[in-house]
Amino acid sequence: MPLTMARTGVKSFICKINGKDDVRRFLGNLGFVEGENVTVISEMGGNMIVSVKDARIAISKSMANRIMIEQQAS
Repeated sequence: MPLTMARTGVKSFICKINGKDDVRRFLGNLGFVEGENVTVISEMGGNMIVSVKDARIAISKSMANRIMIEQQAS
């Protein structure tokens, strides 16, 4: 499922990044790579604040829709 559907505070891991090469490279440079853990911190309007690689990053929901995740069982 896309990152935009993740519940706040639930740790997930990235299973795939969709998009063109430049979009995948941009997200990869921010730390969004396959196999990495990601947690949604908050959502405000059209943006999301997420935690990835011990950093908090704000991304738009359109970018977050390109990040496919699987939520970990709690």
